[in-house]
Amino acid sequence: MFFGEIPVETAAGAILAHSVSVDGAKFKKGRHLNEDDVARLQEAGCETVIVARLLPDDVPEDEAADRIAAQLAGPGISLSKAFTGRVNFYAETPGVITVDTDTLHGLNRIDEAITFGTLRNHSAVAAKQMLATLKIIPFAAPSDSVDAWLQTADDADTFLLQLHPYTPLRAILIQTDLPGMKPTVLDKTVSITRDRLTALSGSLDREIRCGHTNDALRGTIKEALADTPDLLLIAGASAITDRRDVIPAAIGAAGGTVDHFGMPVDPGNLILTGRIMAGDTEIPAIGLPGCARSPKLNGFDWVLQRLFAGLPITPDVIMDMGHGGLLKEIATRPLPRADTDTGDAEDTDTGKAKKIAAIILAAGKSTRMGDQNKMLAMIDGKPMVRHVAEAVCASDASPVYGVTGNEADRVRTALASLPVKTVENPEFGLGLSTSVRAGIAVLPKSVDGALICLGDMPFLTADVLNKLIAAFDPEEGRAICIPTVDGKRGNPVLIARRFFPEIATLEGDQGARRLIASNDESVCEVAVDALPAATGILTDIDTPETLNALTGAEGVEASEDRPL
Repeated sequence: MFFGEIPVETAAGAILAHSVSVDGAKFKKGRHLNEDDVARLQEAGCETVIVARLLPDDVPEDEAADRIAAQLAGPGISLSKAFTGRVNFYAETPGVITVDTDTLHGLNRIDEAITFGTLRNHSAVAAKQMLATLKIIPFAAPSDSVDAWLQTADDADTFLLQLHPYTPLRAILIQTDLPGMKPTVLDKTVSITRDRLTALSGSLDREIRCGHTNDALRGTIKEALADTPDLLLIAGASAITDRRDVIPAAIGAAGGTVDHFGMPVDPGNLILTGRIMAGDTEIPAIGLPGCARSPKLNGFDWVLQRLFAGLPITPDVIMDMGHGGLLKEIATRPLPRADTDTGDAEDTDTGKAKKIAAIILAAGKSTRMGDQNKMLAMIDGKPMVRHVAEAVCASDASPVYGVTGNEADRVRTALASLPVKTVENPEFGLGLSTSVRAGIAVLPKSVDGALICLGDMPFLTADVLNKLIAAFDPEEGRAICIPTVDGKRGNPVLIARRFFPEIATLEGDQGARRLIASNDESVCEVAVDALPAATGILTDIDTPETLNALTGAEGVEASEDRPL
């Protein structure tokens, strides 16, 4: 790849390496400069620019990232579409991930241009949580390096990154008792244990209490096994101090086996793991450490997570937990059952996939169309607004809202059978802003951003919408995403939640142009030139003439009002 400073007049087709501001316009890093861009830069007196040019043996950053990412992750892991050379990996369900760290280290040593970072091996993850990120550092990667990554991944026995979903397990808890022990302590242990199991998709089917003696516990274990649980948990009134103590002795007397006592994790040192037969089934039996009576993260959680994920708990596995096993002094460690889905925008987990809603604006009076409501104009046998709605519903955006006003009943009929929730705007006659406000007002608090879609863009595609969603990342400064074709901005626009209050102040027939202009540092132009029907982002229908010109669909003139 060529990288360096060149005369502006030779820059057409090159990739801008650093943002350049001229005459109030900003050409952002990564922009593929075209002839119009070069002319504007020259007119502004710009003589040279720093650019990158791809050579024949270079693979463009997004292409390289997409190709490599597809080979790295197993089932249950979803990938974002590459943008600026980055692909993020997300868990589709809760579970535990495993990482082939040896392969990972080897891959990251192939070429500094290609990097892959993951969560720690055996991390417990929530649904939609980010697990890993693949990033092409420059604007392209050498083809031989891409091939080396693909070959290494293909030669591996398993996927480098795997998700092991939690399997529902039924547990029975036995608690031993000694004189003077408060019943409230035992009751709290039941509640905390139930919460732990529920968080892992399991259940506490029963709790049994008995005296803290070998004979009493052995009989209670036999009683519990009659219900054939998937997991037997034993919380002692006194901590286990030796393999010959009450809990391990009772497990052995009941026909079970103690596999390991102790673990290099603090809190959690005094845990005991074993196995015992329930009918024809061998089930795990765990002697709980005292810290299991607390909801705070401890070694017992690590053992439970792996059991529910179907991963082995052998003595070697436990003894290998020492790296990272000092938990006691981590002041910020969270309660393990804290609910992360609060619905509060301020509590959004930046490690999760962004939740993007869509708003279809279909309330306008269509004044330039004469007597016809353009939303209902038939194109290829469907109302125009339905074309837009089908593209939005086929994208990754959810939920989808349609704002109605003019001939609301007919527009709702046009959207029938699609997963579109409608909201009526009684003030539609006062301009576009009222419909934008009406749509924003009904969005759930869990939404991170919203696609604002015009209902008169029949050539909009789900691919365009998904590319905007893939680009959206407020933490990296991409809070307003706008599609472009040949450098020209179009619609729809994806806007982060933090701008919703400003949208609520819009008036008249203005859309989001003022917001976009005043927040240029948050704007990301997303080139969609390579996508099928890309020019659909520039095509809306405002007059009978443009509607009649639809025979040459892609040739319809673009509105002068874009972006929204």
